[in-house]
Amino acid sequence: MTKGGLGIAAMSYVAIDYMRYVSPVWHSRLMPVLWSVLAIAVVTRVLFYKHWSKELRAAIPFLGSIVFLLCALLFEALCVRSVTAVLGLDWHRETPPLPDTGQWFLLALNESLPGTLVEILRAHIIGLHHFLMLFIMLGFSVVFDSVKAPGLGLGARYIFTMGVGRLLRAITFVSTILPSARPWCASARFNNVPYQPHRWAQKYYVPYANDPAAIRKLLHWDAAYADPGSYIGDYRADWGSMSFLSEFLRPSYSEGSSWFALLKKAGGGCNDLMYSGHMLVAVLTAMAWTEAYGGFSSAMIWLFVAHSAQREIRERHHYTVDCIVAIYVGILLWKMTGFIWSAERKTKQTKLEKIQNSLIHAAKDGDIETVRRLVEEIEVSSRVEKQSKVISNRTMTVFACATVITTLTIVILALTLTSDG
Repeated sequence: MTKGGLGIAAMSYVAIDYMRYVSPVWHSRLMPVLWSVLAIAVVTRVLFYKHWSKELRAAIPFLGSIVFLLCALLFEALCVRSVTAVLGLDWHRETPPLPDTGQWFLLALNESLPGTLVEILRAHIIGLHHFLMLFIMLGFSVVFDSVKAPGLGLGARYIFTMGVGRLLRAITFVSTILPSARPWCASARFNNVPYQPHRWAQKYYVPYANDPAAIRKLLHWDAAYADPGSYIGDYRADWGSMSFLSEFLRPSYSEGSSWFALLKKAGGGCNDLMYSGHMLVAVLTAMAWTEAYGGFSSAMIWLFVAHSAQREIRERHHYTVDCIVAIYVGILLWKMTGFIWSAERKTKQTKLEKIQNSLIHAAKDGDIETVRRLVEEIEVSSRVEKQSKVISNRTMTVFACATVITTLTIVILALTLTSDG
């Protein structure tokens, strides 16, 4: 693993998973074999892992990062549904996509590049679940000493950075509503959203949307002067203490039984969501891999990031600007969260190491009294360490078993839930 085995395992995973499109039979045979080999390798190495104390210290930040990410995802889901519903289905149907030079460029390349290369660019080589699984493989590689411990520290940084990125993304796309690059999306996925705009949009947007003279007058008066007429009301869901969300989510009668069930239908939304969440995950995985492991495999992962970006644009899941912004936001956010885990950061000296260093200096200076005092401190520290080691060994064993079982369970669930790509 330390000499390139992780990179081979990662590329093997991507190649074998792509076989679902080339040979589904061989894919169904080889994928279980690959994961069985990797799982056995991890379990056998766990027995000799020496950094469980570091993992224990990183467990609380790791769990805190998970809670933070879940809160960020909840906020993002609220924003996704809100920006899709606020202008109504008629706006989604009638508003054309924005002009995107990246899409033009890719269409031009289709005409000039060899057909084989165009098919490679179109191929579904790598997706969101691949980048997530590649990071899980990177995190588990701490047991092979190919990545600096603690693995939970690396995971905490990755999850926390993703949570910050998701919050910034939601704030960005909810600020200015952009039309989807796929105009039919809202009608296909959100057919229960009201056709008319929200009453705020009826008052502050609709009267001025297509009239330059009205916009000039609006700028001059700096007040919503137009009479919007009688408002078309919305259904108000009874969600108890969460009923205030009905104002933003605009549920219909048929889908208004639970606000949480409504959010689960949001998915990626049907507006252009600046910036791409898929690309954020891809860039964070590439940044983590580059810093923690490096080598030729990190270059391959950056190529996967580029391939994924052009597919997002080619298939009109996002505009080009969404992918470009996601790339530099992901890079900058990763650079800013090095305080959680860093491959370059030195570990702090233990108390015993500090005393030993002081003892060496005192011996060189011939200070006998200081030497005697430091030797007594070393003896006391050694006795305390031996006493705590009995307790910590039991704690570490329980913690190690719980960590391995939990993480392997999560991986198995992830593999099962993403088995269809």
